[in-house]
Amino acid sequence: MKNSVLQYENVFIADTATHVGKNELEGPLKDYFDMYDEDIYFGQKTFEKAESELVRRSLNLLFKKTGKKPEDISLLLGGDLLNQCVATSFGVAGTQIPFLGLYGACSTIIEASIVACSFINGGFVDNAAVVSSSHFCTAERQYRFPLEYGSQKTPTSQNTVTGCGTYLLQNTPTPYRICEAVIGKVVDNGIKDANNMGAAMATAAVDTLLRYFNESNARAENFDIIATGDLGKEGHELSVELLKRCGLDLGDKYTDCGMLIYDLNKQDMHSGASGCACIATVFGGYIFKRMQKKEINNALIIGTGALLNRNSSLQNESIPSVAHLIHVVRD
Repeated sequence: MKNSVLQYENVFIADTATHVGKNELEGPLKDYFDMYDEDIYFGQKTFEKAESELVRRSLNLLFKKTGKKPEDISLLLGGDLLNQCVATSFGVAGTQIPFLGLYGACSTIIEASIVACSFINGGFVDNAAVVSSSHFCTAERQYRFPLEYGSQKTPTSQNTVTGCGTYLLQNTPTPYRICEAVIGKVVDNGIKDANNMGAAMATAAVDTLLRYFNESNARAENFDIIATGDLGKEGHELSVELLKRCGLDLGDKYTDCGMLIYDLNKQDMHSGASGCACIATVFGGYIFKRMQKKEINNALIIGTGALLNRNSSLQNESIPSVAHLIHVVRD
């Protein structure tokens, strides 16, 4: 059987840029985000236009931080949760950068990073920007009910992060290198409750982590942090139990971005956070900036995605899930 772990020799992170909303600003990671706006519309007329504005602002900040112009970028990859990834398409329309729209649900930024790494490591492009966004109000409207409906959430539900994360990957060396990746498999364990996506995604995260540790010979103690994307408290606890049953104990280094971005004791976020922007902003903000401060040198990042839509939920279908992994080191 071919090894699942992809190896990269010359893929580096130039920098990241993150933009978040009010709830994220009120959480414990506020000092790690580059920009924020307390206006849920971000100066636009609709929530959907607001999400595209998040993409534009985050991408423009990335250009500013890296000293790049759109014409300097070889490839742009990304997506969001809206039908046909329209938030990203409208958000990047003015850049004129060759664009690949991707959909991996909440794992999209890691999926985009893996595709970008393959283009760069293969010598097809010198650099690539990756982007992914989500917005609480657009997600509620598309997947559940309009906010005006006032539906009540269950304890296992999660709050969609309002934000956007963008990264510039390149073949020019920096201290921050993506050295490995694992492409996730679609896993379906029969969970049908759309208000418990953490449970649905937990087995996908476990599958990817087991494949990585079994095939790479890495040990949990080698890493400063091992973070899944948005399992939330419920899904994280399930994944810990499943991993231990399989003989893998990741210890205290194993966490989840959906538990980190909000204060679950002070903010009413039920099981935690979800959405494309969850891992995109937590890695691009909290984890990457700690790497810049030399507080983290070795990170395993696993993007998790629940591959459902509103119709599949209404038709009582189960929730297939996927988890993609990247290994980032500070050399």
